[in-house]
Amino acid sequence: MECQSNQMQNLETETKIKQPTSSPLEFRNQFEGKMTMLSDAETVQEYLDAHQGWFVRCASPMTVEPIGENSYALTIGRFGALGFELEPKIGVELLPENNGIYRMETVPIARNDDHLYEVDYQAELQLAENPEKAEPKNCDTITEVEWTLDLGVAIYFPQFIYRFPKPVIRRTGNRVLAQIVRQVSRRLTYKVQQDFHRTYNLPFPS
Repeated sequence: MECQSNQMQNLETETKIKQPTSSPLEFRNQFEGKMTMLSDAETVQEYLDAHQGWFVRCASPMTVEPIGENSYALTIGRFGALGFELEPKIGVELLPENNGIYRMETVPIARNDDHLYEVDYQAELQLAENPEKAEPKNCDTITEVEWTLDLGVAIYFPQFIYRFPKPVIRRTGNRVLAQIVRQVSRRLTYKVQQDFHRTYNLPFPS
C-alpha cells in the first residue's frame, strides 16, 4: 500500500508540472561581452561568415541541429530552480554581416514543450580593429568582437510554483537566466577564440 501511495504522489506531482498556468511570467535581461582576435577584421569576418563550420564545432556540449542555410536548433541544457526544470531548445538564425555588424535572432521551431516557455533572443556582434592594442601581443593588429544580447523568456509555470511569492520567483528566474547566459557565453567565447586562432594558425591571445 505504501508503494501505491508513493506512486500516486509521483503521478500527482508529474500531472501538476505538466499543467502550466494560462499567463506566463516574463523575464528579460541584457548582457554584453567581448572577445579578442589576433588578426584583422577582414579575416575575422571571413571566419564568422563560414558559421556552418565553427558554430557547430564551438557550441558543444550544447546540441546543434542545422535547420536552414543560416539557422540552427540549439538545445541549451537542463536548468531549474524551486522544483521546476526545463531543457530549453531554441531556433537561432545568424543573419549575414551588414557594415561589420552580425545579428542573431530567434526563429520558430517545432518543440514538444512549446506550451511551457517562449524565448526572444536578439544578439548583435560588432567588429572593431584596434592596431594600438596589437603591439604588446606581437601582431600587426587585433580585432575586438563586441557582443550584446537582449534575452527575454516567458515561462508558463505549473500551479505549485505560485506557492512561492512572486518576488522570489522573479529573483530566482533572473538569477537562473543570468547563470545560463554566463555559463554559455564564457564557454562559447573561449571555444570560438580557440577555433579561430587554430584555423588560421595564429597564437592564442593570453
